[in-house]
Amino acid sequence: MAEFTIYIGNKNYSSWSLRGWLMAKAAGIAFDEVLIPLWQERSRAELLRHSPSGKVPALRHGAVTVWESLAIGEYLAEIRPEARLWPEAREARAAARAVSHEMHAGFLALRRALPMNLRASVPGRPVTDEVRADLDRIAALWRDCRRRFGAGGRFLFGGFTIADAMYAPVVSRLRTYRIVLDDEAQAYADAIWAHPALAEWAAAARAETMVVAQFEF
Repeated sequence: MAEFTIYIGNKNYSSWSLRGWLMAKAAGIAFDEVLIPLWQERSRAELLRHSPSGKVPALRHGAVTVWESLAIGEYLAEIRPEARLWPEAREARAAARAVSHEMHAGFLALRRALPMNLRASVPGRPVTDEVRADLDRIAALWRDCRRRFGAGGRFLFGGFTIADAMYAPVVSRLRTYRIVLDDEAQAYADAIWAHPALAEWAAAARAETMVVAQFEF
């Protein structure tokens, strides 16, 4: 049994699970993984056995349970400082936290209209003005972080950080719905998609047999 256990939902659909799981991978910890199928009759009861909020991801480390994605990242950054889950420079670290929280609290139009579905390919899905505004803001944010802090690596702050984990599900959505990006934003999206941990998750998602009709088009 590993020292850590992470509880996640369906890999094909659960964007928040992907975020927490990528943070755990980036921290370099060995962990057991427990997948709880979501959107089923018994899902809520099973989730509450492991997560006080009834949501995933949740990370268990001995007597400690952390049940929210950004909190998982903060906890891992604290106990594994050598993993550099936040940038070392104060200005960059502040920006990384800001863009991570912006993702956490915002972009609701995009998240509702373009749900994560790693197995699907849905070109031509209508994009409302609200979704387009979210997409434009995300691309601008990526460009700004890369220009200001991205030297020395392919990610927002050079090396892979919590901020990149927060935006990885957006990259998957852009691929699913064939959203066209400018060259700078596309280069970043390509770097995220090529990350070995995301490739591992995506392969597992494609192998899943569970289907949630509300996220299929």
